Amino acid sequence: MAVVSALWIRHTTLENRLHMMEFMAEETANRLVGNEEPAIPPLNDIPGLFSERGHLLNMKRNPFIYVANARGTILASNRPQSPLKHQLDPSILNDPNEVQKHSEGIGYEPFYIVKKPIEFESLLLGWVVIAETEGNLSKVDQEYQQLTIMIFSLALLGWAAVYILSRKLSRPIQEVSKAAEQVRKGNYQIDLPSDSKAQEVDELIHSFKEMSEQLQKLEALRTELLAGVTHELKTPVTSISGLLQAIDDKVVSGEEAKEFLKISLKETVKMRTMVEDLLAFNSFAANAVPLTMDNHSINEIVKDCVYQWETGQAVDGIVVEVRPLHDDAIIRVDAIRLQQIMTNLLNNAKQAVNPPGNIEIFITNVSDTLQIDIKDTGTGIPKEEQLLIFERFYRGNDKKFKVGGLGLGLPYSKMIAQAMSGDLELIESTSSGTTFRISLPKVD
Repeated sequence: MAVVSALWIRHTTLENRLHMMEFMAEETANRLVGNEEPAIPPLNDIPGLFSERGHLLNMKRNPFIYVANARGTILASNRPQSPLKHQLDPSILNDPNEVQKHSEGIGYEPFYIVKKPIEFESLLLGWVVIAETEGNLSKVDQEYQQLTIMIFSLALLGWAAVYILSRKLSRPIQEVSKAAEQVRKGNYQIDLPSDSKAQEVDELIHSFKEMSEQLQKLEALRTELLAGVTHELKTPVTSISGLLQAIDDKVVSGEEAKEFLKISLKETVKMRTMVEDLLAFNSFAANAVPLTMDNHSINEIVKDCVYQWETGQAVDGIVVEVRPLHDDAIIRVDAIRLQQIMTNLLNNAKQAVNPPGNIEIFITNVSDTLQIDIKDTGTGIPKEEQLLIFERFYRGNDKKFKVGGLGLGLPYSKMIAQAMSGDLELIESTSSGTTFRISLPKVD
């Protein structure tokens, strides 16, 4: 700002003083024209011819003012030590421009010359020439001082504003930093001010508070879920241990012992399934499970998944209906993994539906995505649980007491869908039913 302003002041000052020099030269030439005869009057008879000129330019030093005849012979000058003592250079008089710039001359620096003719009824009598260096014409110490004061004042005010604002911003950010350190150490009980005037800082504090509260809830949930997983694994172990101990102690024998062995084997399969679920989930979480991606007809693969699920399930009282696309489309997926997702969602729908009921599968084509909606007429998921259903090991209150498991079905299914460049989400859940949606990219 300072450099641009200084250059602008220098340029405008130079232009204004050149215009003023033209005015001075023309006014001086008019005063030298006699009213009766075509001749330059005696210069000594014109009071204030030179002395009252320089102050008009507002410079410390008056410019050089010359009065010459038509041939360029200098008749008078305002300063005795003038560089041009007797004769004006013919190049100055022959140049058609009234304002001229010369690179060398007065003081060996660029200078400007303004000339005006002294005429009487179109008869040239002489010349008025005013000369001054470019440096003197553009020198404005007072304006530069004012500019310096202004720039310094602006810089001081700017620094003060930045300092005050930075203090206001840094204080809450430092408090957020301290709170983050507390969270890192496992302490989620933080207290942050919520009256920050800066919108961005206020949003940061608000988001950090929400994050802390969510972490606190997740920590409590993790503790609860760990206890649930331990219980789920402990139950079959305890059952197997008790049954085998009864057989070993000869408490039971014959057919009853065989029945105890069958029960023990069932509990073993149940525990093995839980362990396999844990291993599969951890493998997917670590991106260690490869996918076999192939092109499939969306209608055929969905119908096949539903058929295989119905074959292995007792679905009495539940009507399962598939509504395929009118114009079939191709998706690129791992068929086995998609079947895992469909089986898990259909199992959840079956557990939620009290016969008689319906499970409907809709296939829709939306832009570059194919959507598979699984809708049931079950009891729905409580609103307070809907945000947690995709958390690993989470199980709703109803499932805790009715259905065994580790709570990995939905998180595992969502991981598989995302690994196939798709997604799994809960669309809606009310007391009238629940709708889940599998989104998968379409193959052109």
